[in-house]
Amino acid sequence: MTKQTKRGDATRDVLRFTFRHWRNEPRYVALVAGTIMMSTLADVFMPVFAGRLVDAIAAGEGNREAALNAALMAFAIMTGLGLLMIVMRHLAFYGIVELTLRIMGRVGRDAFARVQRFSTDWHANSFAGSTVRKITRGMWALDLMHDTLLLALLPSLTVLAGSMIVLGLRWPIMGVVIGLSSLAYIVMTGLLAMHYVAPAARLANSWDTRMGGTLADALSCNPVVKAFGAEIREDARLTRVVGKWQSRTRRLWQRGTNSGTTQFTALLGIRVAIIGTAIWLWWNNRATPGDLAYVLTTYFVIHGYLRDVGMHINNLRRSVNDMEELVAITGERIGVLDRTGAGAIHISRGEVEFDRVTFHYAGHDTPLYTDLSLTIRAGERVGLVGPSGSGKTTLVKLIQRLYDVNDGEIRIDGQNIADVSQASLRSQIAIVQQEPILFHRTLAENIAYARPGASMEEIERAARLANAHEFITSLPKGYATLVGERGIKLSGGERQRVAIARAFLADAPILILDEATSALDSELEVQIQQAMERLMVGRTSIVIAHRLSTVRSLDRILVFEKGRIVEEGNHDSLYRKGGLYRRLCEHQGLDFSDHRSRELAAE
Repeated sequence: MTKQTKRGDATRDVLRFTFRHWRNEPRYVALVAGTIMMSTLADVFMPVFAGRLVDAIAAGEGNREAALNAALMAFAIMTGLGLLMIVMRHLAFYGIVELTLRIMGRVGRDAFARVQRFSTDWHANSFAGSTVRKITRGMWALDLMHDTLLLALLPSLTVLAGSMIVLGLRWPIMGVVIGLSSLAYIVMTGLLAMHYVAPAARLANSWDTRMGGTLADALSCNPVVKAFGAEIREDARLTRVVGKWQSRTRRLWQRGTNSGTTQFTALLGIRVAIIGTAIWLWWNNRATPGDLAYVLTTYFVIHGYLRDVGMHINNLRRSVNDMEELVAITGERIGVLDRTGAGAIHISRGEVEFDRVTFHYAGHDTPLYTDLSLTIRAGERVGLVGPSGSGKTTLVKLIQRLYDVNDGEIRIDGQNIADVSQASLRSQIAIVQQEPILFHRTLAENIAYARPGASMEEIERAARLANAHEFITSLPKGYATLVGERGIKLSGGERQRVAIARAFLADAPILILDEATSALDSELEVQIQQAMERLMVGRTSIVIAHRLSTVRSLDRILVFEKGRIVEEGNHDSLYRKGGLYRRLCEHQGLDFSDHRSRELAAE
C-alpha cells in the first residue's frame, strides 16, 4: 500500500468517525448547518442591494425623491440582512457549542472505556503519557473539525456558489470566471494541504506523541532518576527527542508558509481576473457604475472567503492529522471480549479447574502450555514456584481471563470462565500484586476500591487485619492522606499492607498473592506474612512464590518448568524428593541444613 493511499484512508477514517458521531446529534447538526447557511446567504445578497443603492444615488439627478425612496429601500433591506445574519450566526454558535461538547465528551468517555479494556500486552507496550496525549489531542481536534466544516467551509462554499449563481444570471461570463477560478483555487489548496503539508504534520504529531511519552516516563520514574543521579542523562534524552520534534515541526511550519504564499499568489490572479472582467463589461456598456460597485463588493466578500478557505482547508488537514491517532485507538481490537449474552459468574466454593488447556502468547511459535490439566480444590492453599518464565504468572492471568486460552477450558465451580462476564469474574477474585499500585487518592479510597460502598468502620477493620491501621493513623491526615501517583509517598511495605487491606475488604472467595516480601526487612516481612496468613483463611488461595520460605506452610506446591508442572506436593515431600524444588530451595539457602542434618542422622 502506498503512502498516498494510507493518507487517503486516514482522512476517510477520520471523516467517517466524525460523521458517525454527527448522526447521533441530528438536531444540533441541522440547527448549525441551517442557521449558518441563512447567515451566509445574507452576505451573498448584501452586495446586490449595495449596487442598487449606488445606482439609486447615481440616478438622483432626475428625480431626487424617487432616488431617495429607492436608496432608503435598499438601505433598509441591507440593514435587515445584517440583523438576520447576526441572529442566525448567534444561533449557529449556540448550536456548535452544544454539538461539540456533547461529541467531545462522548468520544473521550468511549476512548477511555476502550483503552481500559485493551489487553495487558497493549498497556505493557504503550506509554501512558502518549496514550493520554493521543486522546486529549484528538478530542480538541474535534472542536477545530466542527468549526472548520460547519462554521467555515460550509458558509464559504455557500458564498462561492451563491455569488457565482447570482452574478452568472446577470453576466454569464462573470459567473464562469468566478466559478472556474474559485474551483481551481479550492482544488489547489486541498492538494497542497493533503499531499504537501499533511505528511509533515503526521510526522510532527508522531514526535509530539513521543515527546509526551518521554516526559511521562521520566517523571513517573523520578525516584530512580534521583537514585542514580541521572538528571543530566534524562535531560539529554529529552533534548534528543525535542530536537527531532523541532526538526519535524520546523518542516511542517515551513511547508505551511510555502502553502500560504502560493495561495495568496493565486488570490492575486483571481482578483485580476474578476476586476478585469468587470472593467471589460463596463467598457462595453454592459454594466453601470452601480453594477461595478456590486461586482467589487461581491469580489471583496469572495476574496475574504477564498482567503479563509485556504486557512480552513489547512485547519481541516490539521484536525484530521490530530485525530488520526485517536481514531486508530477506537479501531484497535479489544484484547478479550465478553461473549454475547455473557452473564455473571456465581462462585460459592472457589474450586479452580484447568481442563486440557493449551495457550501461547501472540507472536510466539510454541505454546507455553500444552494440554495442561490441574485442579485446585475449594479452600486449598497452593503455591506456584519455578524458574522465571516457567508459567507461574501466566496461570493466574488465565484465571483472571486477561487472556483467552487457545484450547481447553478453565472452570471455576464448574462454570467455564469464557462464558461469563469478565467484570463479574474479576470481582470474585482478590489480588495482592508483587508491586502494589495505588491511585493518587486517599488511603481510605484506595482500600475501599475493592468495595466502593464500604463504611469507614469496614475500611478500618480491613486495615487492622492487614497490619496497616497503626501506620495510617500515625500520618497527619490519617485515612484522608493522599498517597501520590502510584502510591509513591508510601514505602514498599506500606503499599503492600494497603493492598492487603484492599483484598480483605474485597472478601472474595478466590485469592491470588503475588508474594513480594523479599525486599522488606525481617520485622516488616513478619507483619505482612501474618496479614497474608489471615487473608488466606477460608479462601482458595494461589501464591506465586518468589521467596520459597513463604510456601513452606501451604497445602500444596506446584513446581513449574517450561510451562509444565514437573513436581507437586507439600514442602517436606518435595524437598526429600531431591528434584527441581530442592535445587531451588538450596539456591536460596532454605532449610538445607535442617534436612541435611536429618539425612546424616539417618545414615
